[in-house]
Amino acid sequence: MFYGWRRYVPVRVRRQKAVRELARLNARKGQAASPVVIEGRAIAKTFWGQSWCHNLEAYSDYENRLPRGRTYVRNGSVVDLQIAPGCVTARVSGSSLYKVRVEVAAVPKPRWAALCQDCAGGIDSLVELLQGRLSKGVMERICRQKTGLFPSPGEVAFDCSCPDWASMCKHVAAVLYGIGARLDQRPELLFALRQVDEKDLIAKAGKGLPLGGKGLAAKKLLGEKDLSGIFGIDIADVAATPKGKPERPRAAERHGPSTLVGGARAGRPAKGRTSRLGRSGHR
Repeated sequence: MFYGWRRYVPVRVRRQKAVRELARLNARKGQAASPVVIEGRAIAKTFWGQSWCHNLEAYSDYENRLPRGRTYVRNGSVVDLQIAPGCVTARVSGSSLYKVRVEVAAVPKPRWAALCQDCAGGIDSLVELLQGRLSKGVMERICRQKTGLFPSPGEVAFDCSCPDWASMCKHVAAVLYGIGARLDQRPELLFALRQVDEKDLIAKAGKGLPLGGKGLAAKKLLGEKDLSGIFGIDIADVAATPKGKPERPRAAERHGPSTLVGGARAGRPAKGRTSRLGRSGHR
């Protein structure tokens, strides 16, 4: 202690210590860590990652905690993040190595059925869906809270082992942003997290659809300004949605969509101090 305060330990040193501790823990369990690595200032660069971050920014009840979370995820403090159906578990480096658990409610079956019905015929392939190369009308329906795929504040609960008294600590905020970064790499994890099957969105579009699709005109794609309009906020960390015409599918690929991650049971309830996002978080 230094005059009643702990001596300052650089972030780099804390992170190195956390990585070593995590390696020892994983050696006992036989699993590999999956850290969140951010390159540059933008936390998310693709449609699904940006949309998740936009949705997070709409949680106005916790806006004062989100900036610290962005700092933590950018400097590599989220040393492990695992996404499973209905649950995200993570380890975040701080003064110690903290455990974070985020539980996300499954999309209600009536809402998912209605969403699939609304999007019927508007999605040609899994590739277009996962790359976000869809019409504005379809993507607006998917991105809406309460009626779409993204969770509202009341559908998210979290727990952290840190001593912070706040309901959403900076470690939880870092993990929530880390989910957006992970969706850049594996967008299908969003559907697994919400415990729905992404293939249901194209089931009514007809049989024998190609994997690649024909693509859409640039003016019909949902861009950065459209996302801001959906959620009613501005976010600094946005990049252009990838565009471009996909390659024409081979003959062997014209027999229907490939199988990706589907729904499963939700994780067990978190133990210890648990918080739930407020009902009035969306502005």
